[in-house]
Amino acid sequence: MTNLETLRIHLSTLGRVLLGYSGGVDSSVLAVVGRQVLGTDRFLAVTGRSASYPAVQADAALALAERFDIPFLQVGTRELEDPRYLSNSTDRCYYCKSELWTRLQQIALERGFDTVIDGTNADDIGEHRPGMPAAAERQVRSPLVELAWTKQDVRAAALELGLPTWNAPAAPCLSSRVLYGLEITPERLRQVEQGEAYLRSLGVQGDLRVRHHGGRARLEVSPSQMDRLRRDWDTITTVFADLGFAAVELDPQGYRRGGLLALAPRPSH
Repeated sequence: MTNLETLRIHLSTLGRVLLGYSGGVDSSVLAVVGRQVLGTDRFLAVTGRSASYPAVQADAALALAERFDIPFLQVGTRELEDPRYLSNSTDRCYYCKSELWTRLQQIALERGFDTVIDGTNADDIGEHRPGMPAAAERQVRSPLVELAWTKQDVRAAALELGLPTWNAPAAPCLSSRVLYGLEITPERLRQVEQGEAYLRSLGVQGDLRVRHHGGRARLEVSPSQMDRLRRDWDTITTVFADLGFAAVELDPQGYRRGGLLALAPRPSH
């Protein structure tokens, strides 16, 4: 039995299913397979929208839903009204996901859905992911974890399904680019989003982060993309100055997951 066949059987046991849908490859696989297995009456993909969610990803999520005839709903989330979230401690994601899953559980209850699921995969276990306890507290299921799917398994399934995002780089929320301890504001999120969009317009491919260090932007790209940035560096510095950054620098280590965690303030005892 193939992985996709196993996933189809697994999803068919969950009743009416509501998916927390980001448009990333993990939730996209669940969205497409969920629609195939459960139909339009027993499945719904829901995206939470706020200033922390990149517009380009929202557009991609909607486009995929339309292409595969996936029942789709967008709801506003209010994590930017929570001072605990805005303070940007290392457990920021807990408050964001608490807001998201509370709203999705309300929708599930109102519309008669039996199970709420997310796109967490087996490789996510053990990483710094404060949002996972928030999901567990609200009985959110993670089918990819339950089936022990790795990210490689997810991408292989996405390719088999014909998803255009099968090899797309990870795209967590914009707040993940802001230095821990530096307050999350809509303006800082806008700076990050527009900075990354500009670098993409230059042809930067693969993983990309504009890390917000207050007055300074630090750019992380894969090593193969660094020369591309160096060639356009004068223009890049001008554009980032226009965005409100006093300085911009290229991180010589390149992109790495959780690059800001090592710089986070340590709790005092």
